[in-house]
Amino acid sequence: MTRLIIWRHGNTDWNAANRVQGQTEVPLNDLGREQARAAAPLLAGLRPDAIVASDLSRAADTAAALAALTGLPVRTDPRLRERHFGQWQGLDLTEAAERFPDEFARWRAGDPDPGAEIETLDDLGKRVGAAFQDAADAVPGGTIVLTTHGGGARQGCGHLLGWEHAVLRTLGSLQNCHWTELRHDDTRGWHLRAHNVGLITQPALTEPV
Repeated sequence: MTRLIIWRHGNTDWNAANRVQGQTEVPLNDLGREQARAAAPLLAGLRPDAIVASDLSRAADTAAALAALTGLPVRTDPRLRERHFGQWQGLDLTEAAERFPDEFARWRAGDPDPGAEIETLDDLGKRVGAAFQDAADAVPGGTIVLTTHGGGARQGCGHLLGWEHAVLRTLGSLQNCHWTELRHDDTRGWHLRAHNVGLITQPALTEPV
């Protein structure tokens, strides 16, 4: 059995302000660093065999908290980056709604390709899902912690599970420093074992931006 622990990075100032990060480089804030330190012992208890992280610092620095406890190196993979939010990156959600009302309405409704140069959900799922699968293939039968981002985590999981967009939208947003667990065996293939596991250290955000 291969196990993937898909771990969202800790809080940032842009998360707290509901500002769209996408692939913008935004560091962890004090709360985010605290969240990573608090979650790391729980994840270390799962006895990971490998740690892979998005190359954006908020994910790589979150993974470093686990690496400090386990002694494992952190391998970075740019395919684990968040969805590219095109013209919205750097805007708060209110600004995005005001400047791009049609695209914002489509995004809220779950349109997989809302416009405004935002990466499509299909492309996002394939990109992140391929990184998940490659990490699993590199450590067959092992436990791999993948430190990534909210939107990317959901679509990457959906890609491996073969879930349609309408089904995947019913899965709650992954909170900062919480994780999803996927397992794979020869009989069932990939299946969801747990979702949104972690310590409650802040109110849940409405969208994983």
